[in-house]
Order: sequence, then structure tokens, then C-alpha cells
Amino acid sequence: MSSASTSSTSLTVSRILHAGYVFECDGARIAFDTIFENPFSRNCHAFPDVRFDEAAIRRQRFDAVFISHFHDDHCSLESLDLLDRATPLYLYCLFDELFDMIRQLGFTSVQALRLNEPVAVGPFQVTPREAMDADVDSMFQVRAAGLNVLNVVDSWIDDGTLAQLVREGPWDMVLWPFQTMREIEVLAPSRAPPAPPALPEEWLPQLRALAPRYVVPSSCQFVQEPWSWYNRAFFPVSYAYFTREVTAALPGTQVVRLDPSVAVRLDGTSLRPAQPLDWVVPVGPQDVDYACEGHASAPPTAEIAQHFAALTAAQLARVVEYCTMELPGKYGDVPAASDYFDKPRIWQLSLYDHTGQATRWRYRLEPDGTATIEEGGGGLGWTTDIPAAKLYAALEDGESLTSMYLRINDTVFDAAAERALAEADIVDDPLIRCLFSDTFGAYQAAQLRRLLAR
Repeated sequence: MSSASTSSTSLTVSRILHAGYVFECDGARIAFDTIFENPFSRNCHAFPDVRFDEAAIRRQRFDAVFISHFHDDHCSLESLDLLDRATPLYLYCLFDELFDMIRQLGFTSVQALRLNEPVAVGPFQVTPREAMDADVDSMFQVRAAGLNVLNVVDSWIDDGTLAQLVREGPWDMVLWPFQTMREIEVLAPSRAPPAPPALPEEWLPQLRALAPRYVVPSSCQFVQEPWSWYNRAFFPVSYAYFTREVTAALPGTQVVRLDPSVAVRLDGTSLRPAQPLDWVVPVGPQDVDYACEGHASAPPTAEIAQHFAALTAAQLARVVEYCTMELPGKYGDVPAASDYFDKPRIWQLSLYDHTGQATRWRYRLEPDGTATIEEGGGGLGWTTDIPAAKLYAALEDGESLTSMYLRINDTVFDAAAERALAEADIVDDPLIRCLFSDTFGAYQAAQLRRLLAR
């Protein structure tokens, strides 16, 4: 074990990466959202930078691993593959398919978590708590050694759950998802309003209500590829800003930054440094922070596409088949949430190859869900640009929306379309709906295929 042993009156909390933690108490060790990859989720590069000693990770033994939800930056089969197959895994997920995938990987104890039903592991009592999006997320309340820790993961908290959590107090430590991400705004940067750094208005009142002794800025800890414009636009909140705002609002609370590998020992009166995780290896400067510069320098998709490798002939054929055959048939299965597409619209899909050259399709989208390739002209009502390599990755590797560099409506339409677009939802984009609206676990399924094929 890399963490120093703890007595029954203290709890050691060690950071892995993003929402990953190891908790140790009285000789027992549990872990949360175990991601041992850099980058993870394709293009999430650890920030600060680390590497993982995979051989050392394979030697680790955990009494249990808890996974908060199915998103690939929290549940990755390639990371789970490093763990002993006898490790009990507890997963909050409403879809049986993910449990089946994990069992196919060889794990012998994979159990579903139920909200508000505690799980006892040695000195630990871990209770999943309801997040605002209960179909997806959960949070964890961890009790051990007389201490009470709330791991919010990257969830949002509604008023009902907040009242419940206040009743569960007092709280010794809260792991709070400090970094908001402009995931929707970067899809349509030319249409996103400027947004100076600010904490969501709910956060400080919620933290005041919880009144923890210590707050750890949690989740995030990643940036995109070094060349990516997202690194200047995606992350509006810095560690320094979060610390300043929370300290001013909660003068009795200490904000404690835990970088990957860093560990602390919590007891009833203090928080002290502990032995770092030796299988999470810091690389380069660790005292780094985020800087947001807005959307002014968003490069065109033609330039972004040149950072990706050329598709093979077979891969290109797969993409073309999807655009010409599958996509028109799929469109009617996934209705839009807003009413923009209640009128006929001409949609242009542009795919950019590794040289930045575009191939374009135009579709006539009818209110009844019919989509046909449009050979003629007609006024455009929606546009979607994407690197061809990323569309292939979404189709075959389960790549998610946040790493695809999709660009939506990056043009000026006629006056009527512009007025209607003001009420449209960006995620009503036809390609987003066709790729993601009725799929589950595509990323993990692609991982499983690769792992089983070894």
C-alpha cells in the first residue's frame, strides 16, 4: 500500500485524477471513479500532468470500488482492466448493458447501487445520494472514523437533496466539482454570448448550507490537446478564483487543493499531509491553473481537421455510407426537443478531411422526420461542420460529443431563419441527435471489443 496506515480515528483521502479518489481507514481501502489513463476520454489530458504506473496499479488491492455514473470519464473499461477481477465493484447506472460489459471483462462481483441505501465496507459506510439528473448521476456520502465526507463527483444538487444533505451533517469535508465547462458554447462559438468567469449562483448558498470544515475543488483536472482552442474557452473557473470566492463566502471553511497523487489525513480536529500515491506520478509543474480567454480565436473546422490522421479507404467508405444511407433513415427516429424543425429545413453537413478539404451533403428535413438528400439549392436553415476522422471515431469507437470538435451554425442565415434560431436548442443538431440520442455505452462497448480481442 502506498498510503500510510491510518488509525480508526482518521481517514486518508488521496486524489487519483478528475473524480478519482482512494479512501483509507483502519487498514481498509476503497476507491471512487477509478480512471488510470492520461489522456482519458480520448482527448482529456491531465492538468496538472501525470503518468500512471500500470504495473504498480495492477498490484493494488481495494476492498471495493464505487463508480458514480456511466460517463466514460468515470467508468472506463480500459482503467478497470488494471484491477484485480475479484474487486467488488459498485456502480450507479440504470442500464443493464454496462453491468454486462463489466462482467464480460471478468469481474466476479458487480453490484448496482441504490439511492439512499448504504453499503458497508469494513469501517466505511458509503451511501449513494440523488443528483439532480438521477437518470445519470449520483453522489456519495462516506462515513468512517466518525467523519462525514460528501463526494459530489460532478453532479448538480436540487433543493430536495440539499435539504437531505443538510440533515445528514455536519460535514467534515466536501469534494466539490469546482469547474464548470462550456460544453454547449464551444459547439457554436460564433453564437455564444460572452460569459465572464463566475460560479453558478446556486453554489455558494449550497456550500453555506453544508458548512463543511474543508472543501476540495474536485473533478475537472484536465485540458484538451495542446493545440486545442478549447483550452482557452472551455474552462471559465480557475482554482484561484474558486478559492477566493469560497473563502470569502465561507470564512470558517478551508479550501484544500488536491492534485493527482496528493493525499491528506483527516481527523476530528485537523488535516495533515499524508504519503502520496506512488502509482500516480506527477510530471512537470503541478502548480498550474486555468485561464479563459473566450471564443474570439476559435479556428475554422478546416484547420482543426488537419490535426487528425487521414482515414483509410475503408474508414472513409464507412463515413460516406453513414452520411448517404444510414443518417437519412435515422433522422426520423430522434425528434427535436424544440420546435425549430417543425418546419421544413435545409441542413448542410460538411466533413473535413486531414488536408482541410470539405465534402458536403445537403438534406431536406421535413417535420414528419423524413430526411432526403437535396441536390438543388434552397436557403440553408442549419449547418454542421465536423472533421471526418471524428465522425468515424463516433461511429466505430464510441467517441463522445465533447471531443469531436463539432461546429454548429457557424454562418449567417436569412433573416427568418435567424429569428427562428434564437429559440432553437443547439443540441437539436441533426447529427448530434442521430449519433447520440438513443445510444448507450458506445464508448465502453468499443473498449470491450478491443480488450477482448487481445
